[in-house]
Amino acid sequence: MHWLALAAAPAALVATMVSAQEAVIGTWKTQVGTTAVIDQCVEGYCITMKTGDHAGQRIGSFQGHNGSFVGSIVEPESKKTFDGVLSVAGDTVRMRGCTMKVFCRSLIWKRLQ
Repeated sequence: MHWLALAAAPAALVATMVSAQEAVIGTWKTQVGTTAVIDQCVEGYCITMKTGDHAGQRIGSFQGHNGSFVGSIVEPESKKTFDGVLSVAGDTVRMRGCTMKVFCRSLIWKRLQ
């Protein structure tokens, strides 16, 4: 019976790690009505457009945990790269990015899935 407890411990750890990552991972509706997906990637978490003129294009990457992330996002139309922060609270992602630490922009996305 003791071996059963030892076998269950790694499974519980994996389940805890997966649920901690689920806050940012998902499908999101952008402010302009397109759809983007945030998923795990080599850099941490990557943002890929799923609908609209830029479908299939990766537009950002972030690192972090517990709902607070730092990284960069590319505005698909202008191709400007913004360094900034991303935070997750419930079904809302808030991003604030700046280029040259002067020109800043904020985005709010809502979770679809």
